[in-house]
Amino acid sequence: MPRNRRTLGAVSPDDFERLAGLRRMQGLALALLGIMAIVFIVSFALQTHYPWLGFVRAASEGGMVGALADWFAVTALFRRPMGLPIPHTDLISSKKDEIGAGLGSFIEQNFLADDVVHEKLAGISGARAAGKWLQQPGNAEHLTEIASSIGLGALTVLDDQDVQELVEALVRRHVVDPAWGPLLARALDSFVEGGHQEPLLDIAASRLEDWLVAHPEAFERMASSRLPSWLPGIAHRFVDDRLHSEAVRFARSVAKDRDHPFRVAARGFLAELSRDLSEKPELQGQLEAFKHEVFDSPRIRALAASTWATARAAFVSMLEDPRSELRIRMVAALQDFGRRLLADSTLQYKIDVWVMRAVEHLVGRYRRDLANVVTETVQRWDAQEAAEKIELQIGKDLQFIRINGTVVGSLAGLAIYTVAVLVIAPLTA
Repeated sequence: MPRNRRTLGAVSPDDFERLAGLRRMQGLALALLGIMAIVFIVSFALQTHYPWLGFVRAASEGGMVGALADWFAVTALFRRPMGLPIPHTDLISSKKDEIGAGLGSFIEQNFLADDVVHEKLAGISGARAAGKWLQQPGNAEHLTEIASSIGLGALTVLDDQDVQELVEALVRRHVVDPAWGPLLARALDSFVEGGHQEPLLDIAASRLEDWLVAHPEAFERMASSRLPSWLPGIAHRFVDDRLHSEAVRFARSVAKDRDHPFRVAARGFLAELSRDLSEKPELQGQLEAFKHEVFDSPRIRALAASTWATARAAFVSMLEDPRSELRIRMVAALQDFGRRLLADSTLQYKIDVWVMRAVEHLVGRYRRDLANVVTETVQRWDAQEAAEKIELQIGKDLQFIRINGTVVGSLAGLAIYTVAVLVIAPLTA
């Protein structure tokens, strides 16, 4: 479909406004050329009767030359003047790719240079501005609304089956697939070397002593059930009391004595278990079988799926409700963060430096890619479309070149004619 040159590809209201301004300036420049032509014709016809019209003729003649020359120069940027195949015209269309490359290089070297970016960022206190913005009424709520919308969008897009498969894959890769034996062995070694079993033994011994003291009958019944039935009752009671006293004494001594044989035996058991987990294939195999049995259980999978569904429904409900506890806490957290940003200059400095380094790193890494966006965009344009877009943007201002050319040409023509009449003619007479 042929393009309409009269509209220069204008599509938006702003484009049509620029087009109207361009047409007005083109009309003004053309009107000045027409005035110069009329003045030239009249003065040329009457200068034999009125010699002083020679000065007017020279000025109008120079004005026409200047107007035509600058019309040619301006027009040659965007198209061939009068459709004539004159060399070095229609420059933007023919040099579109070179112009795009030049623009990209110019932006890369002058707008995205390290010193330019650093100087610009150094003069901006983004953290303080963010703190002020968060303190203004409604801004924290607005930001929370945006974050909630993003969260709802993400939860809506996510497919339950995809999430379940992703979680299962991550758990299998990082939890199920690695062998647990060596891992648990290292954990036990670290646990024992740090003495972390001692507080647990303290608690266990203390709780056992408390239970024995509080429930002697239960212990005695348990002990009596193990004694022969033919023993007399008095013997039962004697043995029960003796066993209960020894059990209480044992629990108390374990709690107080860090070198108690039971504690030593517990440390030895843990150390031996660590060695077995690390060295015995049979124990490792049993552990792996238990692990796979647990994680491959349909009940575990169903529990994981129902947990995700419940969590998702809860998050959706909280994100949708502006009065939910989650959103209220988000607003409060943002407002508190804004207050801290305003009050804490050290925090401001740290955030500004972090942002500056992050932006400088990103610009430094992607400077060429950012500049190539301009280059590649211009190169993808149709040649005529590129010329029209540029003419639509700057064409109005270029018409002043035509107007100035008319004025300067008139003054130059008048000056040359004046010098010729007043200086050169007397010298050659």
